[in-house]
Amino acid sequence: MFADAKKIMVFIPLPIVSHLVSAVDTAKLLADRDDSLFISILIMKRTPDTKISSYITKSPHPRINFLPLQENNSIASGSMGDKNWVLALAESHKCLARDVVVEMMESQKGRLAGIVLDMFFTPMIDVANELGAPAYINFTSGSAVLGLLLHLQSLRDDDGKNLKEYKDSDVKISIPTYVNPVPAKVWPGKVFEKETGFLECARRYRETRGIIVNTFLEFEHHAISSLSADAKIPPVYPVGPMIQGGGEESDENKRKREEIIAWLDKQPHSSVVFICFGTRGSFEGDQVKEIATALENSGVRFLWSMRKASPKESVAFPGEYENLEQELPEGFLRNTNGIGKVIGWAPQMAVLSHPAVGGFVSHCGWNSILESVWCGVPVAAWPLFAEQQANAFQLVKEYEMAVEIKIDYRKDSGVILSAGKIESAIRQLMEPKNKVRVKVKEVHDKARAAVVEGGSSYNFLGRLLQDIMDNAH
Repeated sequence: MFADAKKIMVFIPLPIVSHLVSAVDTAKLLADRDDSLFISILIMKRTPDTKISSYITKSPHPRINFLPLQENNSIASGSMGDKNWVLALAESHKCLARDVVVEMMESQKGRLAGIVLDMFFTPMIDVANELGAPAYINFTSGSAVLGLLLHLQSLRDDDGKNLKEYKDSDVKISIPTYVNPVPAKVWPGKVFEKETGFLECARRYRETRGIIVNTFLEFEHHAISSLSADAKIPPVYPVGPMIQGGGEESDENKRKREEIIAWLDKQPHSSVVFICFGTRGSFEGDQVKEIATALENSGVRFLWSMRKASPKESVAFPGEYENLEQELPEGFLRNTNGIGKVIGWAPQMAVLSHPAVGGFVSHCGWNSILESVWCGVPVAAWPLFAEQQANAFQLVKEYEMAVEIKIDYRKDSGVILSAGKIESAIRQLMEPKNKVRVKVKEVHDKARAAVVEGGSSYNFLGRLLQDIMDNAH
C-alpha cells in the first residue's frame, strides 16, 4: 500500500543556528541525491539564538520545509542556564513533536522513512519508536570525539567507573578512536558532571539505526574504522565535510564583509594570520592585552575578530565592542596600522578562502577545523570549551597538523596565557616551511575528493540513503 506513497524524513535539530544549519545541510545532501524524498525540519520556538527566525525564512530546497512546533502552555519553561536544559527541552517537546508528525503524515499521505535527531535530542528516540520509524543521530562533531563519548559512557555504565575521579588529573587512557592515549584534561568538561545528561545521550546513540557524522574517511580513518568494527555501535556514516555558509547576512554584515575582503586584497599571499574564536568565543581584559602584545611583537600581518563577552549569567552570544580602542593596549592600533586589522564579526569562510590568509588561530570548533582543512589553512590550537580540547588534541598530537598554543586550556579556568607563548605559536604557524602546512595541504586535497561522485563521503551517503529507502518500502 505504501509503494507509491511519498517518503518523508523528519529532522529535529537543537534550536541554535549552527545545529540547525548542520541539519539543513544534511537534509540537502539527502534530498539532492534522491528525488523521491521529502524532508520536514521541526523548529522549536524556545531558543537563545535570535538568528533562527531569519535563517528559516529562506527556502533551502524545493523538497525541504520547516514546521514550527507551536508551544502550548503546559510545557515547563526550564531555564537555558540549567545544566541539562537541552535534554529538558527535548523531553518537554516529545508529545508536541509526535502530534505534529502524525498530523503531517496524515495530511500528506506519506510514509515516514526516518527521524534524524540532533546529537543532544536523544529523548526524541521515544517519538521515533512510538511511530515505528528508525531514528538516526546527526552528530555535529567528529568521529574521534564520538568514540570518546561512547567509550567514557561504557566505562561509567558497564565498568562502574566514577568519571569525576579523573577530573583535573594527569591520567591518560586508551580510547579506540585515537592512536595515542587521551589525557583526561582534554575530555569535554560535561562528561564529569552527571547532571548534564551528556553521557546519557551517548548511551542512547546505541539504540539508533545509524549515526551521521560531518567528517570524511581520509581525515579520520582510524576513528571511523574503529567505530565500524564495534558491533555495539550503530553504523557510522561520514558524509562530510559539509561546510557551513554564513547563512543570510544583514546589510550591515555585507558592508563589513566587503571592507574586510578589500583589506585582505591588499595583503601579500599567505601573509595574514586570522584570529577568530567562533560565534561563542570571546576574551576580556588582561587576555585581550596579551593577544595584542603578541601580535604587535610578532610583526606578522593579522586580522583579529575580537568579540565582546556576554554577561556571565547570560546564554546570549558574544557581541560587538562599541569602542575597540578602550579594550586594547594604548598605541596598539596606531603601531599596527597597515599590517593589522581588528574587527568584530567575521565572515569566516570568506576570510579562510582568501589567498592572503596563511594561518588561523582557532578555538578548534569542529566546523572551524573542517573549514581550515577545506581551505588548506593551518591552525594554531587554542580551545575554549565543549569538545574543543579533544579536537585540539586530535589536530596537534594525533595528526601533527596544527601548532599548539595550549590544548588543555579552558575558558572558565581563569588562566591568562602570556603574550610570549602566543607570539611563539604565531611565528611557528606562519613559518612558510612549517611541516603542518604540508600536512594540511594533503588533507585539503582529500577533503575535496571525498564529496564528489565516487569519493568516500559520496559513497557513504549512498549507503545511508539505501538504508533509509529499505525501511521506506
